[in-house]
Amino acid sequence: MQKAADKTKKRGLWGDAWLRMRRNKSAVAGIIMLLIILIAVYSAPLYIDYDTDVLMPNFDRLLEFPSPGTLLGGDELGRDVFARIIWGGRISISLSFASTILSLLMGLTLGSIAGYYGDVLDTLIMRFLDIFMAIPNILLMITIVSVMRPSLLTLLLALSIGGIPGSARMIKAQILKVKDSEYIEAIRAQGASDLRIILGHILPNAISPLISQYLISIAGGIMAISGLSFIGLGVQPPNPEWGSMLASGRAFIRDAWHVTAFPGIAIVLTIIAITLVGDGLRDALDPRMKR
Repeated sequence: MQKAADKTKKRGLWGDAWLRMRRNKSAVAGIIMLLIILIAVYSAPLYIDYDTDVLMPNFDRLLEFPSPGTLLGGDELGRDVFARIIWGGRISISLSFASTILSLLMGLTLGSIAGYYGDVLDTLIMRFLDIFMAIPNILLMITIVSVMRPSLLTLLLALSIGGIPGSARMIKAQILKVKDSEYIEAIRAQGASDLRIILGHILPNAISPLISQYLISIAGGIMAISGLSFIGLGVQPPNPEWGSMLASGRAFIRDAWHVTAFPGIAIVLTIIAITLVGDGLRDALDPRMKR
């Protein structure tokens, strides 16, 4: 028993979490799926010509069904569906990841201030965020993108703003659990500054249970990007994006099912992979899962 405890202590939180995650078959499957997707989309410039395969119409391949020459067929303009799915994945995943990071940083800042100082600052910050939370997230994003000119930057801004209230509330809740701990009181008694206490001691202990939630929120971001692009407020043609590919191909779904089916499958597989990894990480970081 003592040896096992010593090994666990030596591994640390993340080493112990990785060991438990490797035992989770669904999490391992999710990691493999996600790695394959990420390698495929981010190595695209090595085997796909953006201008020729992704953007340029080819009227000899209009709505062509999958064949050895075109792996997933051609779309309504004869463009390679496989190439557009791969490049669209770069846009969707990158935008979702970037927006999640931005909302996390803003949520960390606002949630840390509200949770650590409380009182008036807590009330002001939380009531301000309640204004945004009163509006459904997708409606808030549609409003922001509609008011501003649709672009990648506007889409990134809309996704980030939509995720800030939830991030701030989760961070605040975790900080409230940690900030009154005895070791925090001891560090404060030693004369450490508030910034040092928050960044060096509270956040590292408060944020680890939330990492899996932020990972899963990347999947939600991909769904939001696809939804906005589907209604014409996201990534603008001729740039590829899974949601816009679904929208442009829906008129041909009876005669050329592959134009909409394969982008939809790409969305589903990516969401499943990220969710499996997020769930596995949540279980691995849960102290109740320790043996």
